Amino acid sequence: MTLFEQILAARGLDGAARDLFLSPSYDMGHDPFLLPDMSAGVDRLVSAREDQERVVIYGDYDIDGLTATTILVDALGSFGFEYVDTFIPNRFVEGYGMTVGAVEKIAKTGANLILTVDCGSLSHEPITRAKELGIDVVVTDHHNVAKEQPPAVAVINPKRWLDEFPDEFENYVLKADSPKRGEIYPFLDLPGVGVAFKLIQALQTRLDGLEPGHEKWLLDLVALGTVCDVVTLQDENRMHAYWGLEVLKKTRRPGLRALMAVAGVEPELVNARSLGFALGPRMNAAGRLETAKYAQDMLLSDNGETALELAQQLDEMNAARRAEQDSILSEALVVAANYENDPVLVVSGKGWNHGIIGIVAAKLLEKFSKPTYVLEEMDDEAKGSARSYGDFSAADAIRASDDIITKGGGHKLAAGVTLPVENIDAFRARVNEYYRSLKLESQIEHLYPKEDAVCLFGDVTEELVGQLASLEPFGNGNPDPVLRTNGVTVLSRRTMGAEAQHVKYTFRDAAGATMDHIAFSKADEYTYEIGEVVDVWYEPTLNEWRGRRSVEGRLWRMSISDC
Repeated sequence: MTLFEQILAARGLDGAARDLFLSPSYDMGHDPFLLPDMSAGVDRLVSAREDQERVVIYGDYDIDGLTATTILVDALGSFGFEYVDTFIPNRFVEGYGMTVGAVEKIAKTGANLILTVDCGSLSHEPITRAKELGIDVVVTDHHNVAKEQPPAVAVINPKRWLDEFPDEFENYVLKADSPKRGEIYPFLDLPGVGVAFKLIQALQTRLDGLEPGHEKWLLDLVALGTVCDVVTLQDENRMHAYWGLEVLKKTRRPGLRALMAVAGVEPELVNARSLGFALGPRMNAAGRLETAKYAQDMLLSDNGETALELAQQLDEMNAARRAEQDSILSEALVVAANYENDPVLVVSGKGWNHGIIGIVAAKLLEKFSKPTYVLEEMDDEAKGSARSYGDFSAADAIRASDDIITKGGGHKLAAGVTLPVENIDAFRARVNEYYRSLKLESQIEHLYPKEDAVCLFGDVTEELVGQLASLEPFGNGNPDPVLRTNGVTVLSRRTMGAEAQHVKYTFRDAAGATMDHIAFSKADEYTYEIGEVVDVWYEPTLNEWRGRRSVEGRLWRMSISDC
């Protein structure tokens, strides 16, 4: 068995499952009408098209919401809707999700129908207000749901099936022997843009204007939203991302072409890493610092020059975002020192831009290996973002604090919360109490990559690196392949970077083969010296420098060897 075959086997990929994973078929997509309320939502939109009603797409300011909004604008235009507008809430004005104030603003425009994307499942009060104002609402969302649905015409959210039939699913996938197969949607971890795309597919069965197959041109944005929202890249999500990357390589959108240009991404080489670390942060920067409308305008622009100007503006915002992020992180590290014994870290401070603190939470989680909530104190109110890992759900901990917060929700690994400043200490106590009640074990292991195979350096070839590329796109649920080599000797160590934050090692394995490895931002953690014998976990990569190609490792973990 070759090393590549070992890696496939470690991921449970053999036979038909292997073939489908390596070459996802577009035809593997599921019937959109198996989603809850899809028929009711389609009926209402068909009626709106017949009467040419005014439709407002109510989006969200993150990439998932922006991409979902954009594909619906495109599709409704193709279907012949004449009056379609968008409303992207401002993080610093309306805040997250639907609000009564935003609904009242929309009502003044004469809208007849609000179509939400990536929000709305918990928006009982705003949707009730819309109904009072004579506006119908169709919700498309993928976040946690309420036991009782808001008074919308339709709430199209795959998570409703998980709430109603929890025993029928495992890791968001319908069990093979479920009696509900063919009755309910079999994959529940769609992002908001994925749910919006399924709505478009459903509308294609009732409306003319977007011929079957032509919806594939929307997959560039579906891939962008799917990868950046960090849903599991399995089942339908993998297929959407796989084919979406192919569409992105030849995208017709001036905005995406401009964004790739300013980010230094070559279209023919675009991959999931490009989306998550180059395109995504630039688009998110607008909503984090000012308004996401800049990013939306770029996506919707049909003028190359205008699109480039907007892309350059996003690039500048992203640079400003990084500087502000570093400042907040420095202050948060000082606060964190006061709570070193807490299993869940909750820190807060004044003037911490709540558009950025989610990234700071991720940085603190990485440093302290703890689920983290970071809150901005604003007069009497605090707004925060959470990042988690393993078996601790950031959203469930927020729900366990319902009596002391104003509002909150989100996902297992990322969530948001608003609460009175005076309740921050109580909230800290509550989420830590909730963590301890779970009696979780070995959580730190969730932060370490699991090796796909154990090998010697001589087995890691250019051919293998090429084969591993066929497993793209990588992300949540389909991590980058990691190899482990035991008992290697440190031959050299040198730091790199403006602040000597990176470290590069040369190792020699038991067979005498050598290989370079680099660890980014780990120079303080990896301090093994020449002559020490260690085990290393790494992602094999291809390094090209001055016409020379060599295989090296991106180092993820190292420890003293038992060999």
